[in-house]
Amino acid sequence: MKNYSFRIIIEPDEKNTFHGFVPSLHGCHTWGKTFEETRENLRDAIKAYVLSLIEDGESIPQEKGLEAFETISINPLKKSVTYA
Repeated sequence: MKNYSFRIIIEPDEKNTFHGFVPSLHGCHTWGKTFEETRENLRDAIKAYVLSLIEDGESIPQEKGLEAFETISINPLKKSVTYA
């Protein structure tokens, strides 16, 4: 059995549920009521997507590039209050 790794993105949506997708697998989206449910649904969606590609003789997309997160600090500006 061959293993594949894919970057997933899960974010809250406007319905207080979660939307999940796989950027390298175009059209591979799902949702869930919780973060963990969405993650499990993504596993199922990824498996179905990859199996479909294999059955159709298509190549499996590989992740390209790097992903990084940048943290910045912004100090709130102190407003000067002048009293007359």
